[in-house]
Amino acid sequence: MAVEGGMKCVKFLLFFFNFVFWLCGLALIVLGVLAQVALHNTPVIKGASGSAAPLVLIIVGVVIFFIAFFGCCGAWKENYCMVTMFAILLSLIIIIEIATAIAAYVFRDKLSGLVDAGLRDMIQQYNNASKEYKQGLDKIQEDLKCCGALNSTDWVKYQPDGISVPDSCCKNVTLNCGLKAMNDTNKIYVTGCQDALEKLLKQNTLWIAVAALVIAFIEILGLVFACMLMRGIRSGYEVM
Repeated sequence: MAVEGGMKCVKFLLFFFNFVFWLCGLALIVLGVLAQVALHNTPVIKGASGSAAPLVLIIVGVVIFFIAFFGCCGAWKENYCMVTMFAILLSLIIIIEIATAIAAYVFRDKLSGLVDAGLRDMIQQYNNASKEYKQGLDKIQEDLKCCGALNSTDWVKYQPDGISVPDSCCKNVTLNCGLKAMNDTNKIYVTGCQDALEKLLKQNTLWIAVAALVIAFIEILGLVFACMLMRGIRSGYEVM
């Protein structure tokens, strides 16, 4: 009787877990979409291999969304095959998330080089680039209050005079405020964008990692509950 009562408790715990799991899938989809938008709005890492990580998050989120419904049905109907399949699929999801976390960590270590190369490439192409391309770098400089990659002298080829910078480097952005102002610390920000942008991206990566760890912990609990319920059903105990 004690085992039967225990299995009944596990059944409802697994059912409750799957509801939380369903919410986690929804959260992963949202995180993936936000990360993908952030990457596309950050031209300096456009095309980087790490940009695949948000797509993986979205795909995993969608899969989790449907697996949770499958797990709820298996727990409620006490179907051994459905619960077993749920446990297998959940194990695969955990493995995929671990692989994604490792890829994100590796990408994080390479972030400094990618940001530096990306910023310098944008600065080099700035004069001949499209309006949207220019706006991308201008927004970075305005929002992060910086100028150039390492410092304002990265804009030495911006104008023939060699001492002008884009208006987005100015502390008070007005038309032509950056003309001949490269060394004027009263008018422009002379600190480069690399450190500030790298810090911002790493903070976002950290929050995603924390969320992924919380979700992984919940998934492991669900896997334990599923295995317990499978054992109870296979042993022939009636779960009411």
